[in-house]
Amino acid sequence: MFTPLISLAAVAAYVVLLFVVARLGANRGGNTPSKHPRWLITAAMVSASITGITFISLPGSVATDALSYLQMCLGFVIAYVVIAYWLIPLYYRHNVTSLYEYLERRFGIRSHKTGAWFFLISKVLSAALRLFVVSLVLQQLMCDALGIPLWLTASLFIAIAWYYTHRGGLSSVIWGDLVKTLCMAACVALSMLFVLRSLDISFVEALRRGSEQGLTRILFLDDINHPRHFLKLLLSGIFLVVATTGLDQDLMQRVLSSDSLRSAQRNMVLSSLFQTVLLALLLLLGVVFYIYLDANAISDIRPDNLFAFVSTREGMPAVLSVLLVLGVVSATFSSVGGSLTALAISFSVDILGARQHLDDKGFTKLYRVVLLGMAMVMVALVFAFDRWGSGSSINIFYAMSSYTFGPLLGMFAFGALTQRKVRDGWVPAVALLSPAICLLLDHFSEQLFGGYQFGFEILLLNAGLTMLGLFLASKR
Repeated sequence: MFTPLISLAAVAAYVVLLFVVARLGANRGGNTPSKHPRWLITAAMVSASITGITFISLPGSVATDALSYLQMCLGFVIAYVVIAYWLIPLYYRHNVTSLYEYLERRFGIRSHKTGAWFFLISKVLSAALRLFVVSLVLQQLMCDALGIPLWLTASLFIAIAWYYTHRGGLSSVIWGDLVKTLCMAACVALSMLFVLRSLDISFVEALRRGSEQGLTRILFLDDINHPRHFLKLLLSGIFLVVATTGLDQDLMQRVLSSDSLRSAQRNMVLSSLFQTVLLALLLLLGVVFYIYLDANAISDIRPDNLFAFVSTREGMPAVLSVLLVLGVVSATFSSVGGSLTALAISFSVDILGARQHLDDKGFTKLYRVVLLGMAMVMVALVFAFDRWGSGSSINIFYAMSSYTFGPLLGMFAFGALTQRKVRDGWVPAVALLSPAICLLLDHFSEQLFGGYQFGFEILLLNAGLTMLGLFLASKR
């Protein structure tokens, strides 16, 4: 029978396992990427791309979006090919330490700082949203019953993730990512098996019932005004991943740790295929969950609470709740810790320019202060999401990314595709004006464009406006 103490024990056991595997992996592989098998690098990249938001929120999105997310997954695969054969060679050719150094070399120092600011804003929002999702699940499963408040849950999670990230080197992170990938895959497969067994139906029968309820529709081709139209989601999937992965300092460092350009490209493409399979399984799990709710006449469940609600229902084995805890914790640990580290380093180096003015001791002191500040900001944002957030967190994540990564995508694309010289002082204004215009157009789109509703393709408009602004602020 499920109890909060069982979930607490599962979290503690996973933390111990993670540290043991990371320690063994560090002793075995060191911090040299070439000493790790290629399959291990690929598994680590799959783990890095699927966060707690995806793990918890994607099954719940099936209620309103059916399986339309698979249209975006096709765009994801194309995007990873673009990153592998366009952006990765660009980074290797310029030999950059920070991705945003490219903007300084191409346009100037203000462009560099503008890119860094947009990365910081996007990263802190997305990291806080990930933290909120996992904290919400842990509150529901154990922390509320144990009298642990939300702010303490979020703070403890950040502390453990930070400690794990800093205690191990590159090899620890890679071997830890392998554990996360295995935990997520096992959680999805076994959860589906347990729910189907409780309903006493086969997987094929579940798909038939899901089709009758409109939960298995994949292609949306009839109405271009619909936000889930195939073309919109395909293009959104391509450009969202190019922006949120290819221009993300934290994620790309894992890719660039490969021993060669060719190896990095191969690992990127292979990881996209495995990622697509895992995402498809999460969506099908959502179909099974909603069939379970329908069979039990249950409604009005918040999408992000779906997984936790079903796993703790009477009649469900306690192991299902344990699997959920392991899945969500494993999907979030490294990403939150890595995001926190990347934020503190980027703010200290890219924004404050601390490396140019401080010695190692002074930089370390500043870094620790900034790290604490970033952690406090993330905890504050968790409360904001809890109070004002609604709907599916994965949709909130992509909506935020469309506005914050749009200017970055436009800046990198303009720099790579043209030879024009931009007036560096104009870049911050262009980068701020583009998302502001997009926000207005999105708000009034139905009145202005005959019922048209923007989806995630607002990212394309955002990047396009940025490129137009850079063109107007440039010369041959």
